[in-house]
Amino acid sequence: MIEAKNVYFTYPNGVEALKGVSLTIKNGEFVAIMGENGAGKTTLVKHFNGLLKPTKGTVHIDGVNTTKVSVATLARNVGFVFQNPDRQLFSETVEEEIAFALKNFGFEEKIIKRRVTWALNLLGLTQYRETSPFMLSGGERKRVALASILAWNPKILMLDEPTIGQDYRQKENLLQFILQMKAQRKTIIIVTHDVEFVAECSPRVLLMRGGRIVADGEARKVLTNPEVLTQASIVPPQITQIFLQLSDFQLPKEVIDVYEAREKLLNLLEAKAK
Repeated sequence: MIEAKNVYFTYPNGVEALKGVSLTIKNGEFVAIMGENGAGKTTLVKHFNGLLKPTKGTVHIDGVNTTKVSVATLARNVGFVFQNPDRQLFSETVEEEIAFALKNFGFEEKIIKRRVTWALNLLGLTQYRETSPFMLSGGERKRVALASILAWNPKILMLDEPTIGQDYRQKENLLQFILQMKAQRKTIIIVTHDVEFVAECSPRVLLMRGGRIVADGEARKVLTNPEVLTQASIVPPQITQIFLQLSDFQLPKEVIDVYEAREKLLNLLEAKAK
């Protein structure tokens, strides 16, 4: 679905943000891109919908070279929810915001109404249908931005720092939503600093540092590797930190979520009891 080959990108001010990035993301994959500020994460994903074009190298989305088509053409298949939702909200009501892209893409009116209602229900926004997006909280505005993308059903969904401004319950809802989209074979990419959320989701993880990918693998392997995490300036999940310290007590190091931790501890207690 996404293929980047030896991608370099330099901003007009001379900052070289990407330095030879190569990767392949398959259809239906769920990928988390992590790293410190300035690592190149957002710059990279902006290449996936054509907002940025490589200074050197190539990016293909579903077989299409991003330098050969417009952002509008790519947008039909690639939805991008920005870290700051105010950068993409502009309509007078939530309903109009969600319907805008559908109208722009030429959907029939009855389909637009059905898709808007579906998106409102999915993101828990029905009560705000006639409300201005700018009257909502930051977390609610982010959900409006997400609903406006989901309404047209893109093949690829990209979320930049989706957990910022969300409480625990909303993060749980986001997790369930991502799992639902994954079950529908959507390609999902999140850019995030939220290592605890990534540990709970357990996607493929790409770690970036200085414009390069320094680690690529399943969450369990990447997030329990202190050497790699230190290189990308990331602190391991809290439960992983505990198990790394308990490894001398016959407990595994590669534990990243509380449910698995509970199981391992109960197994150890049962073994000791025998």
